[in-house]
Amino acid sequence: MSNRRPLANALRALSMDAVQAANSGHPGMPMGMADIAEVLWRDFLKHNPANAQWFDRDRFVLSNGHGSMLLYSLLHLTGYPLSIDDLKRFRQLGSHTAGHPERDARLGIETTTGPLGQGLANAVGMALAERHMAASFNRPGFTIVDHHTYVFVGDGCLMEGISHEAASLAGTLGLGKLICFYDDNGISIDGHVTGWFTDDTPKRFEAYGWQVIKAVDGHDADAISKAIRKARKETDKPTLICCKTVIGWGSPNKQGTEAVHGAALGPDEVAFARKALDWPYAPFEIPEDISASWDARAKGKRLENKWRRLMKEYHTAYGAQAIELERRLAGRLPADWASLVRETMLAVQAAGPTVATRQSSQSALNVFGAHLPELIGGSADLTGSNNTWRKGSKGITRQDASGNYVWYGVREFGMSAAMNGMALHGGLLPYGGTFLVFSDYARNAVRMACLMRVPSIFVWSHDSIGLGEDGPTHQPIEQLATLRLIPNMHVWRPCDAVEAHAAWVAAIERRTGPTGLVLSRQALPHQPRTSEQLTHVHRGGYVLVDTVGAPDVLLMATGSEVSLAVEAARELETKGHKARVVSMPCAEVFDAQSEAYRRDILPPGIPRVAVEAGVRDYWCRYVGDRANVIGIDTFGASAPAKDLFKHYGFTVADVVRVAERVLSA
Repeated sequence: MSNRRPLANALRALSMDAVQAANSGHPGMPMGMADIAEVLWRDFLKHNPANAQWFDRDRFVLSNGHGSMLLYSLLHLTGYPLSIDDLKRFRQLGSHTAGHPERDARLGIETTTGPLGQGLANAVGMALAERHMAASFNRPGFTIVDHHTYVFVGDGCLMEGISHEAASLAGTLGLGKLICFYDDNGISIDGHVTGWFTDDTPKRFEAYGWQVIKAVDGHDADAISKAIRKARKETDKPTLICCKTVIGWGSPNKQGTEAVHGAALGPDEVAFARKALDWPYAPFEIPEDISASWDARAKGKRLENKWRRLMKEYHTAYGAQAIELERRLAGRLPADWASLVRETMLAVQAAGPTVATRQSSQSALNVFGAHLPELIGGSADLTGSNNTWRKGSKGITRQDASGNYVWYGVREFGMSAAMNGMALHGGLLPYGGTFLVFSDYARNAVRMACLMRVPSIFVWSHDSIGLGEDGPTHQPIEQLATLRLIPNMHVWRPCDAVEAHAAWVAAIERRTGPTGLVLSRQALPHQPRTSEQLTHVHRGGYVLVDTVGAPDVLLMATGSEVSLAVEAARELETKGHKARVVSMPCAEVFDAQSEAYRRDILPPGIPRVAVEAGVRDYWCRYVGDRANVIGIDTFGASAPAKDLFKHYGFTVADVVRVAERVLSA
């Protein structure tokens, strides 16, 4: 078609019709950004609707995810398997068109967005992943990793603090294939943003080291196209295209106001908009000529086939690299993985080191990282404390992206969301570290990892009051319990080097969700194990110390408190009580075991005591009564670790006292 406006109006019409049918949603952003989306998706975006997971596609992220109908309309019109019936069922139970985009690789929805700003941080991770993999796999004449990451953001995304963390990192690393479109419409839910958002956004991003293209008319296709071409020419800096738009463009009585932001237009205004847009078609009806102009399947097939021909030649010229790339993209572990794990676990059990589990974690990284080039690490300015740097680590810099370690700086939230973006991109397995107490800063990115089922690995050290003198601001109390409460989250708190290695194995092998590794600052003693016990560590909970005959009492513990429970069991034995010690490094994995296994480890009818240096309520699910949990429900204090454990009741005498009480009850 020679006239582009009807193509953009198809997006507007589908968006307002779907929101109206649901009587719920956000029509303003889709109607305001439709012209930008039309130019980007039809003229520049490299993708194949017939194969949404083609690796070298461009990535598109809708960070202002409340405008989800824009994305759904784009996917439907360009030929993804998102039907008109899916659009008609917008925001309905079981539909593919949720209120905010939810990751679905088959449908072309790259990431789950909704919490504003996280889409931008995901996009930074995707762009970083592209740059790293290009540096790792491209060869002269074979540019097989070569795609852009495009992201739409609104005022809300840029008001959120995570936007600073993500944009600052992107500028520092010079992510030139990241192109961000700022929907500068001046409206948020509460109205005109001038009352609460007066930042000079172009100057802000220039200060980050971005190329900034200012004052682009977001309703002028030629101006938009010119800006995108300029953005693509800049390879050393990410680009922010500042688009002046009118929210709800085409709604004659509501455009430019908050009234069109987060509510259906209403039947009368939809009719007025149809007239204003010269769109005389029934709801959800798209004329054949417009539909044909939008269909991107033939073009997408040509683009993918061209890349696959190049990959075939790459196989011939660089066979080992091609095979490695395909392994990583498929998410397969190396062929010798099982034997490596078995030999490593046996060796660590035999060595029996008494070290902090943060050091054991680093040892595991040294072993496994040498076999997993996809393992890309980092830390939020705590590398030496988290022990996330391994033998063979190499920092990624603006000049050289071939490394495998990201210096994130003090950006816990941005780091975690960028890790999710890297995991979503494919070909990488990201891990990143901070103190456990600072997981609170990153909490929503951790939650989104769980929701999207991405295998990000969060390394959280300094796991309890055992960190000592830094005091209550740094001593986690409630974090363990609250992280465990997030659906699909696996939290491992190992008691020694063996369990730390097992935790890393579990994290690496898990591809259906994130894993948190909770590690001690202080040294923890090695625990003896039989070969059978060693094989049960991966079950998340197992008998570490057993009794002859049925036990009188069960002592459950995690992390640094396991050795305390073991010593208490010995003391109880001298008093004529048989105590079984159950180490529970990952309750979520234990809970997923068969009922028979769980009953074998924790036989019903036997008194139980749980010991963990955190809030007590979580453990009531296993022991029934808060009085049977030795925990800490107050903030800590600044003092040496040994004094704190004694002060808060984590001694052998305390465990024995509680065990004797439950035995006598």
